[in-house]
Amino acid sequence: MISKSFASVLILSTGVCLGQAFTRADAAGGPSSEPKQPIIFDLSAIDKTADPCTDFYQYACGNWLKKNPIPADQVRWGRFNELAERNNYLLYTELRAAADAPKTPLQRKYGDYFAACMNVDLADQLGVKPLKPVLAAIESLKDKKQLATTVAELQRTYSVGVFYGLNVQQDQKDSSQQIASAIQGGLSLPDRSYYLTEDERSQKLRDQYVEHVAKMFVLLGDAPERAADEAKSVMTIETALAKCSIDRVELRDPAKRYHIMSRQDLEVLSPDYDWQTYLQEVKIGEFSTLNVATPDYFKAMNVAIDAASLDSIKSYLRWQALRTAAPALSKPFVDENFNFFSATLQGQKEQTPRWKRCTRATDAALGEAVGQDWVKQYFPPDAKANMDKLVVALEQALGQDIQQLPWMSDATKVEAKAKLDAIRNKIGYPESWRDYSTLTVERDDYLGNVQRGQNFERARNYAKLGKPVDEKEWGMTPPTVNAYYSPPNNDINFPAGILQPPFFDNSKDPAVNFGGIGTVIGHEMTHGFDDQGSKYDPKGNVRPWFTAEDRAKFTERTDCEAKEYDGFKVAEGQNLNGKLTLGENTADNGGIRIAFQALEAALTQQGAAAEPGYVDGKRDGYTAQQRFFITFGQLWCQNQTEQNARVLAKTDPHSTGEWRAKGTVQNFDEFGKAFGCKAGQLMMPVNSCRVW
Repeated sequence: MISKSFASVLILSTGVCLGQAFTRADAAGGPSSEPKQPIIFDLSAIDKTADPCTDFYQYACGNWLKKNPIPADQVRWGRFNELAERNNYLLYTELRAAADAPKTPLQRKYGDYFAACMNVDLADQLGVKPLKPVLAAIESLKDKKQLATTVAELQRTYSVGVFYGLNVQQDQKDSSQQIASAIQGGLSLPDRSYYLTEDERSQKLRDQYVEHVAKMFVLLGDAPERAADEAKSVMTIETALAKCSIDRVELRDPAKRYHIMSRQDLEVLSPDYDWQTYLQEVKIGEFSTLNVATPDYFKAMNVAIDAASLDSIKSYLRWQALRTAAPALSKPFVDENFNFFSATLQGQKEQTPRWKRCTRATDAALGEAVGQDWVKQYFPPDAKANMDKLVVALEQALGQDIQQLPWMSDATKVEAKAKLDAIRNKIGYPESWRDYSTLTVERDDYLGNVQRGQNFERARNYAKLGKPVDEKEWGMTPPTVNAYYSPPNNDINFPAGILQPPFFDNSKDPAVNFGGIGTVIGHEMTHGFDDQGSKYDPKGNVRPWFTAEDRAKFTERTDCEAKEYDGFKVAEGQNLNGKLTLGENTADNGGIRIAFQALEAALTQQGAAAEPGYVDGKRDGYTAQQRFFITFGQLWCQNQTEQNARVLAKTDPHSTGEWRAKGTVQNFDEFGKAFGCKAGQLMMPVNSCRVW
């Protein structure tokens, strides 16, 4: 995956003042104008004082970086953000129109959701009142033996995640089956390392986190002394959970997150926890076996619960309920939540305007309702048709790449080609839209809408247990600026939101589109063959299809990449984690290679001289090959706060923009040839890494 974001005063009988809500939001910094459409292959972004052979990122993006400081309401700003902001604005206009004057029942539903979110006056009037039902449920806990019942109620009714997660997923050994799966969870900080690392910066963040938790409890009405004690209890429990959590690198390996057990086996792992009651109360349905993704965690969870007092556990549950609900509560909660999780942790200077937050929230809750109307306006049929052609070209290029790999045996090549041929392509939006008829949305109950929306998705997921897999289902909404590959489905997915500049433009020459969306397509295809995706066969089952010798050669090459990216610095004392980012780095490196091969094939077929706008083999002063690489490099133009860079280095499987550009081209000799680089220069090292 690549990386997602969004007249008259009418007094209703419920007391919601829509006109006031919108007027207040606009006065506080609502959208004043429509954001400009980003440009694909932006000549003005290029810094010609830089040497592309020394620092290609500065060359492709230098002027863009100068002209695009991080907006105060963002923690990073790049080309993805530019497009996401525009899509978010267009979505906002649709939502506001639906809130003011809905034309269909579906518009009324998502319009009401958006209106409820925008009504800050009502949120401030209600204060903590919307949270009282879940707090009462926690307060009713009188004995640890009842904990499983309370956890089930928190998850099922209030969508509060505590201790662990339970969902339905495809069985990785038989992708046609959908099974229950339990996995570690329950932490509030971005990663287990935030609880365990002993350096001064980490300790300071932990102290600030405890102070934040205490402040939130005070806002809830607790006395400062009690709030301080509760915050310490939260930190103690979360630290215990962090110590027994598996790190992100290990969780990337499907073998390390797959342990089929009976319900009785699960009970043995946590003998003091009433799993039987929990599974009954959470209403997931009947099953005899499930995947316990992290068995050791559930053993240690039992110990952590046993070691904590009942009051400490209730403090932890209250905190998780409060943290989850905070963005939907009154201004003091929203502001304090922002102060720690966005300002302190990520370096964000100003809170994101309400209209943006509400647009994103509505898309997250009702994305396929909103998306139906959005694609009618912003995703023309010819865009989909042209994407189909590009995908076919990339498939052919990857097929050729597989056949030409010098390190892979013929036996493994046959298997690889079979997997490539089986990849399904999903472009734009789903063939059939999700049915939201059972989801209740109320115009005066924003937190309730959030909870009901999440419960709707939970119930929809649980209903899959034991059912056939819906191969046409999507995991992203149509306006999303992103794309993904699904290993168990063996499919690539490109939402309509990303199929426009700076990624795709029908009016541009092939070099630009292959350098833009072509490399994205190649990236997603290559995920099927990265260090983890390559463990899944054409049907999406985990089974070894490499020969043992080829797997050893493959691992040698992925180890080269991991070590290489380990050396890339993102902040003082903070480098990338080459093993965490290995899958994405492999996809970047493979994606650019096969996109370039597809471009070369297209130019050969039609003749470079026939390209419109080219004079003496150049357009805008650049060859087709140079335009390809510059377009690719400009996808990753990005400014970000130091704090955000540090967080993502520990949590994000993607490298930062700078290293997605530089790390990729320095492993591809064709880049050096295009710009006349000499072997040994930074962007054309003598020893480079290649997997695909």
